[in-house]
Amino acid sequence: MSNARLEKTVAKIDISTRKEKFVAEGEVMKFDGFLKVYIEGTDDEDTEESGMLPALSVGQQLDYKNIEARQRFTQPPSRFTEASLIKKLEELGIGRPSTYAPTISTIQNREYVLKGEAEGKPRSYQKLDLSAKKEITKETLSENTGSLKGKLIPTDIGSLVTDYLMENFTRVMDYSFTAEMEKDFDEIAEGHKQWSKILKQFYGPFHKEIEASEGSNTYVTGERVLGIDPETKKQVVAKLGRYGAMIQMGTNEEEEKPRYAKLKASQSIETITFEEAMDLFKLPLTLGEYEGLEVSVNNGRFGPYVKFGEAFVSLPKGVEPTEVSLEQAIEVIKGKQIEDAPIAHYQGKPVTKGKGRFGPFIKWDGLFINIPARYKFDTINEAECADLIEKKIEKEANRFILNFPEEKISVENGRWGPFIKFNKKMLKLTGKKYTPEEAALLSLDEVKAMIEAQVPNAFAKAAPKKAAAKKAAATKKAPAKKAAAKKK
Repeated sequence: MSNARLEKTVAKIDISTRKEKFVAEGEVMKFDGFLKVYIEGTDDEDTEESGMLPALSVGQQLDYKNIEARQRFTQPPSRFTEASLIKKLEELGIGRPSTYAPTISTIQNREYVLKGEAEGKPRSYQKLDLSAKKEITKETLSENTGSLKGKLIPTDIGSLVTDYLMENFTRVMDYSFTAEMEKDFDEIAEGHKQWSKILKQFYGPFHKEIEASEGSNTYVTGERVLGIDPETKKQVVAKLGRYGAMIQMGTNEEEEKPRYAKLKASQSIETITFEEAMDLFKLPLTLGEYEGLEVSVNNGRFGPYVKFGEAFVSLPKGVEPTEVSLEQAIEVIKGKQIEDAPIAHYQGKPVTKGKGRFGPFIKWDGLFINIPARYKFDTINEAECADLIEKKIEKEANRFILNFPEEKISVENGRWGPFIKFNKKMLKLTGKKYTPEEAALLSLDEVKAMIEAQVPNAFAKAAPKKAAAKKAAATKKAPAKKAAAKKK
């Protein structure tokens, strides 16, 4: 069918008793074309015809059927979703289709942004109607506002990293920089430019930027002073710590150690108030007793949890510890008890199962044994557990060639041959390639000599605590300088 012909129109309508004007923006249909069938075939004509204006002429007298006034609120710019962020990257000429997915996953994996989960809250607004009979009616309606579901929300660390880069690497952070680099790569691929020349143009100024930023190449904490605790008279600050955003009461210079509290997922260093920060120090919060043991809630490195005796049970995602009742905590404990109940016994000792960082596992007598994909986690039986345990015991028996527990040294069988394990370090057997039989003949002194060759002063006596602390403080920035030197 023929295309429809539409004319973009702005209609200004005078008001006889006011200086202001009504303004209507839309399209006037000059020729229906396929829209004649499309509009007639729909059940919701209002939806299809939204934005359409009737044919109008200059000076035409208009009579109103009704005039509607709706209360409106100022809205901040909408946050990006994954789709809208990719669309923006395309508009700016940054990246290409093959790089969009890794970009989106990287900023989430590094926790520079998190996906919002808030559904939004209802908000009431007023609507006034003036009818042709000159009667005004008032109606209170409701709308959903503040929804963040699926939106990419910047985290504290994301904001701090961005501020640091904007301050020290303005050229690289410019939108046009990446777009221009993409064009250069295309011209290199087509043979119009030399790659060595382009890299030199980039690394020359970049090297100077690194040198200029060397003075500020320290930990960025985004520290913000919130106030003074009226009871202890100590300073309260919001900052970024090793395990995320937190509140610190007191300073490291004081004799008494500072107190720390972790921010909730919904809180930010930039917006948290003094009162909200002080509420965080109510944790740990004792709720009561269950089965004769104390039940309390707290925030930890891996999120909020319930402490039951000496056991720690994670709270469900999105649950704040300050909002948990004793009854809810008991339900969480019971669920964990059911989950940790033995699924089998081997040699009279219980076998339990669970899911960890590296996937599903069973636990027996202190051994953690991964469950291969050929076994079904939900239906694994006693015979299958026994088979996995026996294989693990056999593997552990063949693991050690030499073992010196007092020295925290062992020589073990590895995938590519014998190796030394010293504390948590894995080191090579130096001198030649050893077979397990040859490694078993080594003495402790020979193994120590190999360790010393790879880890100088590995067996030097530790200095007194105070001296060690001073040394650590003096050398803390040394690795950063080495890293900066390598970057240069």
